[in-house]
Amino acid sequence: MSVRISRAARRRGAGYASLAVAAVLVLAGCGGSDGDDGGQAAATASGGTKLVHAGRLTTCTHLPYAPFQFEQDGKVVGFDVDLIDLVAKKLGVTQQIVDTPFEGIKSGQDLDTGKCDIAAAGMTITPERQQVLAFTDPYFDATQALLAKKGTGYDSLESLKGKKLGVQAGTTGKDYVTSRNPDGVEIVEFEDSATEEQAVATGQVDAAVNDLPVWLDYVKKNGDRFEVGGQFDTGEQYGFAVRKGGNPQLLKTANQVLAAAKSDGTYDRLYEKWFGTKPKSS
Repeated sequence: MSVRISRAARRRGAGYASLAVAAVLVLAGCGGSDGDDGGQAAATASGGTKLVHAGRLTTCTHLPYAPFQFEQDGKVVGFDVDLIDLVAKKLGVTQQIVDTPFEGIKSGQDLDTGKCDIAAAGMTITPERQQVLAFTDPYFDATQALLAKKGTGYDSLESLKGKKLGVQAGTTGKDYVTSRNPDGVEIVEFEDSATEEQAVATGQVDAAVNDLPVWLDYVKKNGDRFEVGGQFDTGEQYGFAVRKGGNPQLLKTANQVLAAAKSDGTYDRLYEKWFGTKPKSS
């Protein structure tokens, strides 16, 4: 079970989304200190694992990123949410979710300042991020892809010459596009995947790059209007992250939970629940 602390509103700008951070929703029945201690744990859980707040495993994420984490009927759900719920259960606590800009997650700032214990945001493990974050073992193999209106047939970056291409700020999808500097393609940056989707829908951009599972989920819900075009096998893998050098016991527990879930079939069951198919290795 997860409880959310969210951003209450979004105000759209000219191509960028600005954020208004929501007031905190207090989790009823949970004790312990709620003060910000600059990353120093205020409590411990099963096995002596350090936690920011007593009785909670606080998770930083960035919404929406379906099917990994997104809002449904007023609740945050998704593949990442279910996996971290397993970690919380192992610790004997409840997961609480904080919706926060991705920049603060990937930079390590949110973990360093005690905003959360663990980050779960469909986040690719990269050497740069490993300098400031301690990642779990990989839990998902990812790749990049194009989203476009149905029938447009964009199958590569080169096919978008003379067109506008959306990317999400701070992501490996953006890095992939900019590193290739496609000739004649105008790159437009957006704050999250939802604004990318809206930009494609309204014709603000001709196509958008993001992780393949995110686009497949969107097309499944809007298949009569959109399609996944070119796919780019980037060899990426997702990991959960904790404060670098600051929470080795939590990192160990998360890895143990992931290994157990893959061994006992729980991982495959959750994968099929959210992606509609079993992982390729199964």
